[in-house]
Amino acid sequence: MAVLFGTDGVRGVANKDLTPETALRLGRAGGAVLSKSKAGSRVIIGKDTRKSCDMLEAALAAGLCSAGVDVLLAGVLPTPGVACLIKELGAAGGVVISASHNSFEDNGIKFFGPGGYKLTDGLELEIEQLALGNLDTIPAPTGGGVGRIADLPDAVDRYVGFLKNTVQVDFSGLKVVLDCANGAASGVAPGALAELGAEVIAINNRPDGVNINLNCGSTCLDMVQAAVREHRADLGLAHDGDADRVLAVDAAGRIVDGDQIMVICARYLKELGRLAGNTIVVTVMSNLGLHLAMRESGIKVLETKVGDRYVLEEMLRSGARFGGEQSGHILFLDHATTGDGLLTALQLLAAVKEKNKPLGELAAQMEKLPQLLVNVKVNNKQEVMASNELAEAIAAAERCLAGSGRILVRPSGTEPLVRVMGEGRDAGELRAVVDELVDLVRRLGV
Repeated sequence: MAVLFGTDGVRGVANKDLTPETALRLGRAGGAVLSKSKAGSRVIIGKDTRKSCDMLEAALAAGLCSAGVDVLLAGVLPTPGVACLIKELGAAGGVVISASHNSFEDNGIKFFGPGGYKLTDGLELEIEQLALGNLDTIPAPTGGGVGRIADLPDAVDRYVGFLKNTVQVDFSGLKVVLDCANGAASGVAPGALAELGAEVIAINNRPDGVNINLNCGSTCLDMVQAAVREHRADLGLAHDGDADRVLAVDAAGRIVDGDQIMVICARYLKELGRLAGNTIVVTVMSNLGLHLAMRESGIKVLETKVGDRYVLEEMLRSGARFGGEQSGHILFLDHATTGDGLLTALQLLAAVKEKNKPLGELAAQMEKLPQLLVNVKVNNKQEVMASNELAEAIAAAERCLAGSGRILVRPSGTEPLVRVMGEGRDAGELRAVVDELVDLVRRLGV
């Protein structure tokens, strides 16, 4: 069982759970694993705006160099920007120092391999075992074999150039409020949209090391909603700390989530003849309304468990080129190897401009059905999930919804919780059905 790596890299409170010593060990172990690839021995490090990033960057770089790997420092850059540069420069891999949407006290380390793809579970486990073991088992070159560190001063320009090349639409006439979450998007996103012709009103784009995600960004949309109404903008966009996701709001300030963005973009791509296999990949948490909208459009939907890495795995397996999560992690494999909030924003703006319709009208293509999620604390989630009584109750609940809704009961991957989620057109009926299941899970979990 993994000790360091979670569902998206290694995370913890910086300098407490995630220390410089741990970062150094991860750097050395990661360098040993990544340098085995045919792409050579250059690794790119990028980071978000947290105060602790500099400390962890220094330790990571030292660890990588001690394994004979050369390090290119990209500075503050969105996570997908690092993935983009790995592919463009033919590097052996990359490391991003970020805790995404978490508050500034936390930080994280996640690795990418050749081509800019997130590492497989097997490679993460290999790095973890080396990092937790005896580092003396890793070759330690001396003299000319030691790695060197160099800055990559044009990292932002390279990434912005890539982004701009993914659209052939002039955004002139669009007024956009852009919430950068005081994170990695701050020095990239406003300029990219402006260069494509949009009138940009940037907010939360002045990071100070401790204000990342603070009451802003994709996890707190109040500020972008208010700013859109205040400035009478056409729409608003909100990123998270490392800018690998995006959510939107329409001109009235109504939230447009990842499911609605996927419906808009999937239909747009199909009209252009660029939706591979007429298929998209989503997780089990996507709203039933997405499935109904896709069915009406003749688009096939494949489901995975929660996590953008699982969406990517299914896309690679099935040949699909578009998919994502309700949270705004969306993948356009024709352009990028990982979820990219800025790329998604550009594709969404292109659809709005080309369709010549307001975002609110395009979002209304999907009827968002009432969705109710309750987290139930239990002593043993595995025992609860193995209960025949629970399985029978779930089947009865689904029969009660009579095809107009669905039930999903799943254990949390990181906490002692069982999550009970229901969807249906009748909110009252849905509440009654979910409440019964919650009571059962609570009783089974004692």
